[in-house]
Amino acid sequence: MAIRTSIASANRSTWEHTKKGYRTVPKANILGFTLIEVMVSVCIIGVLSAIATPFYIGYRERARVVVAISDMKTIETAIFNFFSNNSALPDTLAQVGLDNFRDPWGNPYAYLRIDGGDVTGKGKQRKDHFMVPVNTDFDLYSMGKDGASTSPFTAKASRDDIVRAYNGGFYGKVSDI
Repeated sequence: MAIRTSIASANRSTWEHTKKGYRTVPKANILGFTLIEVMVSVCIIGVLSAIATPFYIGYRERARVVVAISDMKTIETAIFNFFSNNSALPDTLAQVGLDNFRDPWGNPYAYLRIDGGDVTGKGKQRKDHFMVPVNTDFDLYSMGKDGASTSPFTAKASRDDIVRAYNGGFYGKVSDI
């Protein structure tokens, strides 16, 4: 038969006297986590973070594209208002008061007047995969995440651009055309 004697110790355990001697017995009401439990919890949090981070980055990029499209529709409205007041498209975005307007990546929006403008030939116009200009009135686009762009959509620098194409019939990434 064992005799229990309570001794206050640093590890909050009790001493139990048995026929073979004394031994410590932990109390059942001691609260806390073991190192293994903490390590398993940290591993689970790490795995969840590794899964969630790419989704978050993709979501953030899609949100920036949506903001750029919304901004370009606002710019298009300002350009059409200018056209209805002056019977001509503006030469620059400064004429409609949007020359300092920036896309979600911090780059200025690019605008090129085509209809009635001083564009000689078709060299500066944005072109689709068949090298056909995508607009007949004006080009309006964001240079996208990389901040670089070239005229044809087939160029690597243009793949992330957000464009207004087919005279406003399409807004989106060049890679989606």
